Amino acid sequence: MPAFLWEATSRKGEQKKGELDAADEATIRAQLRRQGFKNINVKAKPKDLMEYLPFLKESVKEKDVVVFSRIFSTMINAGLPLIQCLELLASQEQNKTFAGIIRAIKEDIEGGSTLTDALKKYPKIFDELFVNLVAAGEAGGILDVILSRLSAYMEKAMKLKSKVKGAMTYPASVLVISIGVVAVLLLKVIPVFQKMFEGMGGTLPAPTQFLVNASKFAQNYFYVFIIVIVAVVFAYKRFVATEKGRYAVDSMALKAPVFGQLIRKVAVSKFTRTMSTMMSSGVPILEALNIVSKTAGNVIIENALMQTRKSISEGKTIAEPLMETDIFPPMVVQMIAVGEATGALDTMLAKIADFYDDEVDAAVDALTSLLEPFMMVFLGGVVGGMIIAMYLPIFQMASVVGG
Repeated sequence: MPAFLWEATSRKGEQKKGELDAADEATIRAQLRRQGFKNINVKAKPKDLMEYLPFLKESVKEKDVVVFSRIFSTMINAGLPLIQCLELLASQEQNKTFAGIIRAIKEDIEGGSTLTDALKKYPKIFDELFVNLVAAGEAGGILDVILSRLSAYMEKAMKLKSKVKGAMTYPASVLVISIGVVAVLLLKVIPVFQKMFEGMGGTLPAPTQFLVNASKFAQNYFYVFIIVIVAVVFAYKRFVATEKGRYAVDSMALKAPVFGQLIRKVAVSKFTRTMSTMMSSGVPILEALNIVSKTAGNVIIENALMQTRKSISEGKTIAEPLMETDIFPPMVVQMIAVGEATGALDTMLAKIADFYDDEVDAAVDALTSLLEPFMMVFLGGVVGGMIIAMYLPIFQMASVVGG
């Protein structure tokens, strides 16, 4: 519904103003008159510039959804009606894009939709996991409990993601700095030395000559580097977009030294945490596995989970097919088997997730400790090697003069 701004005089003679959503101005005027207002002035709210330029709209972050779920759960638990909860959430939301979406959800519910159906219209914000858990909460009359579990789950997932990003930030930043330093040396510093060497005459040492040639090439064909980088990125994206390409890249990621183990641990943590949340919320195991496989982020793990789902539908336990996938460690599979046998699978999965959260912490710390000296040696070796190569002719000249 469109938004309108209004000004009016109350029964006490006070000047009031505000904002309301309605089908038209007449509806707003009628509503205000019923409340005893006089001298009513209503006008359509001016559209925000962002509505004309969608790419400038503020994006909805995962943190926004976490806060929304947490407050929504508290409001429902306090006994507030669903419509009133959404109205309050929309009015308090600082992210204008998200506030508009919450209002649209409220309007859908007022029109007769369920909360689940209203959320389905925004798959980029409320993923399949979120929507299915809300559906289970609505069906079971425990929406506040489900939203509380969802917010707790998303908080832990965000924490896990930030750990992995933190581990990748250091090597990426050192690599960017190395490329920048090499570019500056090739384009700005070496040409100065090159002019000095030309005045000296004689034959340059092989390392120095190589750098001089590289500098000339970089100056004359700098655009080639840009074209090559763009071409490589484009080719990689096209390759990963294919089924074979994604399979090859994800397979290499799992087999990569050091990083492969980290990826496996993150996958186990994410799988067990998500399964625990869904099963404790009443989602059937086959449906839960279907959703978890889609959010795995790795096609090898996704295929393994879908194969597990197929085996369970044929009458097997969850532990048997998981062992056959060779993705999950034996300890994890054994603990899942114990959880199945005792009828406390969701609790056991939560314990595994907590354990592997700590394992990811330890793996990230170990990776950072391993990468720091390696990257420093790499950066020092590249820059130091270039500087030594540029000073070799000067050292040779000094030795000749000294001799």
